[in-house]
Amino acid sequence: MDYLRGTFERAALDNGVPGAQLAVRHGGETWEFEFGEERHGTGRPLSRDAKVPVGSITKTFTATLLLLLVSDGDVELDEPVAEYLPDLRRARPDLAEELTTRHLLSHTGGLAAEVVPAEGRFPLAASLLDTPQRPGAGFSYSNVGYALAGHLVEVVTGMTWWEAVQTVLLKPMGVTAASVVGADPVPAPIATGHAVNRSLRRVRPVEQALEPVEAPAGALAVSAADLVELARMHLRPEHGGTDHGLVDADDLAEMRRLVPAAEPFGLADGWGLGLAAFRGGHGDWFGHDGTADGTSCHLRFDPTSGTVVALTANANTGAAMWRQLVAELRAAGLEIGEHTALTGAERRVRAPRDCAGTYVNGDTAYSVVLRDDDVQLVVDGEPAARLTVYDGLVFSVTDLAGGEAGHAGRFLRDPRSGLVDRVQIGGRVAGRRQRAREVA
Repeated sequence: MDYLRGTFERAALDNGVPGAQLAVRHGGETWEFEFGEERHGTGRPLSRDAKVPVGSITKTFTATLLLLLVSDGDVELDEPVAEYLPDLRRARPDLAEELTTRHLLSHTGGLAAEVVPAEGRFPLAASLLDTPQRPGAGFSYSNVGYALAGHLVEVVTGMTWWEAVQTVLLKPMGVTAASVVGADPVPAPIATGHAVNRSLRRVRPVEQALEPVEAPAGALAVSAADLVELARMHLRPEHGGTDHGLVDADDLAEMRRLVPAAEPFGLADGWGLGLAAFRGGHGDWFGHDGTADGTSCHLRFDPTSGTVVALTANANTGAAMWRQLVAELRAAGLEIGEHTALTGAERRVRAPRDCAGTYVNGDTAYSVVLRDDDVQLVVDGEPAARLTVYDGLVFSVTDLAGGEAGHAGRFLRDPRSGLVDRVQIGGRVAGRRQRAREVA
């Protein structure tokens, strides 16, 4: 226990994280640790029960809620979602008969990454106008898909997504959560996120900004202990698993079954339904990562051994804290599953000229600019990162502002022409819209 606490606190201090929670379940025992402040400079400690915005880990809760509806016979995973959502048939009749719930939950729906803010009876209609891929064609991480999954929950249950996740899923689990949007009154205090610039030694509190329609993709705030409770639904009884009678065992197993078309390069080693797979020392671990405004949170569990590790950090540097924590725990013999897109042994190459250009995913434009050996990524007109290209058209990403490493990515070639026509970055696939000349 002392080793765990020391490793956890050192990782928080090394990465300038104001406050963090760590929960580890191993060998039938659970250890919980807290560090630092709920909000920098206030002196208020981040307690065990404090709720931290967990960003995209919300998707695992939304997926679990939908599998609960599958267990109850209210939803079929492989039926077109238009069977439940007539609004979708009116908005995109060409898409309506192909898109299934399985596609939504595995990010294989071919939908845009980000929701386009819009009003009206079906505010997601604007987000469905530009679809980068056809359903089932491959993996492309999509908040739109989970916003649509949340709308499906609302239509089937007759509740708002927040009411359904709170009363149908969380309450029977014994978990009290908060939501950064759509919950009035807020049932629990929410920890503040922070933008940390370690080189300037600056820590700035930031507010959460999320549209209500995006709530099913990223609105929940929970504790590390709450994340362990979610993972325990997937553990065997002899490893401390919990059976709340909510989701059938076969449907929970379906969440962990990898979807063949889902290749989440740079994010994970595979993807199921609301759960990513991460290679460990003795097999796959499952879980999800989540980033909200100024927070970084991580969940991993091994259904074979019953080990669970959950971290919540109220700073953007929590991702670096997680990487350090995983490395130290692995060195101590706890083989936590983690994705390694680049090993460090790759041979650096000069980026082919046909990598340059503008690639679009929904409303987001990624421009790749070549200047001799320098490859720069420009996002929506703003220089964002430097890319280092290796054999196989894979690349590492370094943030221009803070020097932080981002998710690895790759360029993809058209199998017919052989030309680069797509880029996958942060799990999102963007297609080429125009070819750019190399900048001398």
